[in-house]
Amino acid sequence: MEPNRFGTSREMVIDEINVNGVTQVMAIDEKGLYLTTPDRVGRNMADVNRYGGQRKQYIDTLESLGYDTEKIRNENRHIVAALAENGPTEKKLNPIKASKRGE
Repeated sequence: MEPNRFGTSREMVIDEINVNGVTQVMAIDEKGLYLTTPDRVGRNMADVNRYGGQRKQYIDTLESLGYDTEKIRNENRHIVAALAENGPTEKKLNPIKASKRGE
């Protein structure tokens, strides 16, 4: 897996779907399903669609298109588990900055 804390890797992609004539990518992470654009997949950059806080809107869109979001999420839990296993571990702590913050 490509560990990326904020981006969308190819391993996270479930399906490409058509939303009102626009190609979108259905993906999953530890927070659940979300929609993004194909150009954001596999890039080493943050994906605003992943962390932008529109999860409810994405779920509503998927359900309006006839997708069973709960079933899809359950069927793809293995992706989330693999991401957690292979993704970034703890954020490294800078001891100098920590001492200034009182940690």
